[in-house]
Amino acid sequence: MVGEPTDSGATAVTASNPLLQAFDLPPYSQIRPEHVEPAIDRILADNRAAIAQILAEQAGAPSWSGLVLALDELGERLGRAWSPVSHLNAVRNSPELRAAYEACLPKLSAYWTEMGQNRALCDAYKALAASPEAAGFDVAQKTILEHTLRDFHLSGIDLPEDRQKRYGEIQMRLSELTSRFSNQLLDATQAWTKHVTDEAALAGLTDSARAQMAQAAQAKGLDGWLITLEFPSYYAVMTYADDRALREELYAAYCTRASDQGPNAGQFDNGPLMEQILDLRRELAQLLGYPSYAELSLATKMADSGEQVLTFLRDLAARSRPFAEQDLAELRAFAFDQGCSDLASWDVGYYSEKLRQARYSISQEQLRAYFPIDKVLTGLFAMVQRLYGIEIRELADFDTWHPDVRLFEIRENGKHVGRFFFDLYARANKRGGAWMDGARDKRRNAAGELVSPVANLVCNFTPAVGGKPALLTHDEVTTLFHEFGHGLHHLLTRIEHAGASGISGVPWDAVELPSQFMENWCWEPEGLALISAHYETGEPLPADLLEKMLAAKNFQSGMMMARQLEFSLFDFELHVHHGDGRSVLEVLKGIRDEVSVMQPPAYNRFPNSFSHIFAGGYAAGYYSYKWAEVLSADAFSRFEEDGVFNPVTGQAFREAILARGGSQDPMVLFVDFRGREPSIDALLRHLGLSAAA
Repeated sequence: MVGEPTDSGATAVTASNPLLQAFDLPPYSQIRPEHVEPAIDRILADNRAAIAQILAEQAGAPSWSGLVLALDELGERLGRAWSPVSHLNAVRNSPELRAAYEACLPKLSAYWTEMGQNRALCDAYKALAASPEAAGFDVAQKTILEHTLRDFHLSGIDLPEDRQKRYGEIQMRLSELTSRFSNQLLDATQAWTKHVTDEAALAGLTDSARAQMAQAAQAKGLDGWLITLEFPSYYAVMTYADDRALREELYAAYCTRASDQGPNAGQFDNGPLMEQILDLRRELAQLLGYPSYAELSLATKMADSGEQVLTFLRDLAARSRPFAEQDLAELRAFAFDQGCSDLASWDVGYYSEKLRQARYSISQEQLRAYFPIDKVLTGLFAMVQRLYGIEIRELADFDTWHPDVRLFEIRENGKHVGRFFFDLYARANKRGGAWMDGARDKRRNAAGELVSPVANLVCNFTPAVGGKPALLTHDEVTTLFHEFGHGLHHLLTRIEHAGASGISGVPWDAVELPSQFMENWCWEPEGLALISAHYETGEPLPADLLEKMLAAKNFQSGMMMARQLEFSLFDFELHVHHGDGRSVLEVLKGIRDEVSVMQPPAYNRFPNSFSHIFAGGYAAGYYSYKWAEVLSADAFSRFEEDGVFNPVTGQAFREAILARGGSQDPMVLFVDFRGREPSIDALLRHLGLSAAA
């Protein structure tokens, strides 16, 4: 069989390497750094030989099964080995694993460049697209062929040989630099801690925050409390610490991570990497005939042009700026009354929380007691059962990368649909933030068997401390729902072709639609009744607390909008205009002057930790959050009209959006569900940023 080792030495390597075995779920506990490079080397060599054989067999008259499905099988074998390695590098990082991971990046980059520039392969796809068989393809197959031919062009297949070579060099270098950016940010985040032995310094902090800091200190063999730059710790200090000097110290450490400023200045500086990444992206775009990397990125997105994106963002900025200015004026006045006459960046979170409490008599910390993790999960699963007719149950006895990880199965009418891992809590050697990645795509394989999907859902919440269960703030509940929305998009697909199954093939500026859509149920009284109960008494969220929470929903939404638009415009302008002589910080300053209502201190180095665009998939695409938010708000407005748990409307959304993955243009899917193209009005209304609000 293709890809099987032929000599006894190779057989021994295969037998001892878990990444080269057939498995259902990855054997995480067995994967060692020394397994990584030999497995990837073996699979890449096997795949190259198999591709040559496929092309020989398919010469002249390629078929879907002989070409596309055969290549899907090769991609699945590579993904089965690489996906758990990439995942472990993010959630259980170590120097040895990092070295093994990084050793493979140039090899994988070279392989994908070879695939994209394989003229015989491209010609085979063209021949398949023009064949009589293609006339009978379903819409997903036709879309996959269209996207594949587009991607051959974007891989430089039409370039002369010397430029193709340069394309490959750029892609290889970019994979190395973006990985290094992520690693240096993780290292910088872990390099700074503050050991506190006088509890008076923690005045204002909640009991749960102190308990978490005491637990962090104990883990290091220290007495007292340990403040870190992991987000739960940082957020607690910036929101509740009465000690202004402590807030300023932590703010300075956090916003200068991986930069030339702050307490670890120059130690893990991502500044030079950013310039190199931007230079290479610009060169790549120009190689392919695009004026900027922003325009290249839009070749695979829903938006039509850079001008359309910038007009969209600036229109939102103009509409929301008066609300942001009003939010800030109110905050300054409140802080002044509290004795702070010079509101600074490290004061905003602290006085905002105090103002929220003064105005609405409610705090995130007060709500935390009503959102124990198991109640939230039980309620979330009950919601999607009502909306989509699926059942979710927890599984035991599985291989894992950490004891806190949980595994769940989705079933429908008694049949297996898919599974997902939850890794919910912050810890050392784990990348910050929250994300979903597809561990395995749904597809029908070459043997005709249906392979079910698997997802990894990762967050960084405060873990259980002091004998209490993990208790979430409402903000964390919203994050959980967001990532679960991504998970449903991946898991509830009905597409059986790998290239358009789940989130595969979905344009990046539409991929946030299902995730932001799920957040709406965190604010619905019917939804909140399912996900909230006091962790000690089981008492439901009291009516007065619910009213206050809903009243406070749009608290400072103008400032929040301004902040997100700052990120989006900065990212897009950076990738449109890089090379015009301005530095990264100069571009950011220009955007802040345009849309921000409060300027941070000059030492702030936010870009150095902006991993979404420098180490993730959001380069020239961060606008996707706002773009998709318009789609999600308008989609949810149909539920507001029909009933938020209307199962008919739920099924309509599932079938139009979740089930069809990347099989069609997102606008077609949206119109199928909503009956018209999206309007911005619902978003502005939901955020309280419309004139009528």
